[in-house]
Amino acid sequence: MRRPHRRLNLAHRVFAVSALLLPLLAHAGVQLTVDGVADPLKGAVVAGVELSQYATRDVSDAQVRRLYERAPDQVKSALEPYGYYEATATGDLQQVGKNWRVTLHVKPGEPVKVAAVDVQLDRSAAAIAPIRRAQRVLEHMKGKTLDHGAYDSARDALSAQLTANGFLDARLLTHRVEVTRANRSATIKLAWRAGPRYRYGRVHFEGSQFDEGFLDRYVPFQSGDYFSQEQLLELQQALNGADYFAVVNVLPDVDEARNGVIDVTVQLAPAKRTIYTGGPFIGTDTGFGLRGGMERRWVNRRGHKWKNELVVAQRLKTLATLYSIPMPGPNQRSFNFGANFRDANTDTSQSRTLELVGNEARQWHGWVRTLGAHALSGTFTVGKRGNEPDSTPGIEHGRSTLVFGEASLTRKQADNPSFARRGWSISLAARSTAGGLLSDASFSQVIADAKWIRAFGARQRNRLILRGSAGYTWTNDFAALPPQLRFFAGGDRSIRGYGYQSIGPRNRDDRVIGGTSVLIASTEVEHYFNRNWGMAAFVDTGNAFSGTDYRPKIGAGLGVRWLSPVGMIRVDLGTPIHDNRAHGIELHLVIGPDF
Repeated sequence: MRRPHRRLNLAHRVFAVSALLLPLLAHAGVQLTVDGVADPLKGAVVAGVELSQYATRDVSDAQVRRLYERAPDQVKSALEPYGYYEATATGDLQQVGKNWRVTLHVKPGEPVKVAAVDVQLDRSAAAIAPIRRAQRVLEHMKGKTLDHGAYDSARDALSAQLTANGFLDARLLTHRVEVTRANRSATIKLAWRAGPRYRYGRVHFEGSQFDEGFLDRYVPFQSGDYFSQEQLLELQQALNGADYFAVVNVLPDVDEARNGVIDVTVQLAPAKRTIYTGGPFIGTDTGFGLRGGMERRWVNRRGHKWKNELVVAQRLKTLATLYSIPMPGPNQRSFNFGANFRDANTDTSQSRTLELVGNEARQWHGWVRTLGAHALSGTFTVGKRGNEPDSTPGIEHGRSTLVFGEASLTRKQADNPSFARRGWSISLAARSTAGGLLSDASFSQVIADAKWIRAFGARQRNRLILRGSAGYTWTNDFAALPPQLRFFAGGDRSIRGYGYQSIGPRNRDDRVIGGTSVLIASTEVEHYFNRNWGMAAFVDTGNAFSGTDYRPKIGAGLGVRWLSPVGMIRVDLGTPIHDNRAHGIELHLVIGPDF
């Protein structure tokens, strides 16, 4: 039987009679609709009205009418934290079969505005930039609609900044929000007593497997510096990044702090000393292959490291070893020595080279700075087309030995290096021979690479990825440079739609031999349907060239993304755009993290 609509004021009059006459029958639930306001006010009303709790719960006639009668007051209470103190609500109550349909018509009224903000803080604390910024967030509430949630968050954020910057005894003495309903205004009054600002005492390392004093190199502060939670986080991240420990807990000894001095205890547990890695892999640039490695996380009590890796793939074979010696002092300085044998066979070139390297790496103003020297020697061919014999006319052969210095700067930030929603990376490198000394050719080279990722949209299910590369080479004998010191374009991490290193300047026989310059840019948009699966659309453009003959190639296509248990897997199908030389679709497969 279909019951007529009832207004809230009528429901109050007939409730007693209906409660006696109607049987207490159980119904499937209540369908609640709210109009008159949009989110977040609508969400607040739904969450604050008891009727919403019975969407999937049985409710009797008497219960639903009682809850319906309470709804106007609950709406008013739900909107007050958002500054709406004059909200009213009327409604419709209707029975549909065994269910109830409730519609609430909400009128929020005029909101309360913040007329004044009074924040009292010790001058010594207010002079510190992070605390001052937190104070300004509160002061900028003046003139805005009163939002109790935003106020609570801003107040707690200022308290947190006081603690984070060494005011461990800070106390909130006054915290009031005075609302004058007559003129719809509010005054915020806050006062803190900051107290003394604490300084660092000693850092105690517990559970370390190294010589005493070795881990001091990772401490980003000195005894006597002002306490900072951000620096404690830096210490924890540095120790985790060193890859020596399975457990790192950085604990300020707050309870033992005396006379404005606080010690820090670092609890450590060693990681597994030797690790072995290996398994199959596949990439369209390298083909199918096997990778194996052995790493000694620490060789001795002075923290030396030793890493070895073997790669055997269809188009690439490498054997590499690297020995690292951490040095005492700040900036995580280390000396690194290594050797790398490389046998690469692409569609356009082949090379067999042995490279020796020695460098010094350190933290430098937020960057990783590397200064070192390389000795590279080997044979190579360029201008190949697939599996042609090396004797084919037009293929160029070379043998060279090059000794050159290299300096590089790298920096990256990401909320998750494997799958970033916010992140970026920059890499800068410069190489040069010492006027051709001990080398078959003289050259200088600069290279820059950058990547930027931002998530956007509902629940951040979309990502915009921008990528760019640039490089330039000066040389007196380009023919003496092996393929890894020449610039090519095309491939998984270059211009998709083209084969690996298939783009570049050509010789008289129309064969790709690489160039002295490269300039590449890429734009990609990803959309994820769920946590693990998504699709991508991309456009890549650029070219490798010599001189000023820059004619950009364009590749575009679609791809599939899978965040698998072994990492991100990217499968792309790309095609050249407006290119008379290249046609068809290229498959590109990449397995690995964003950064």
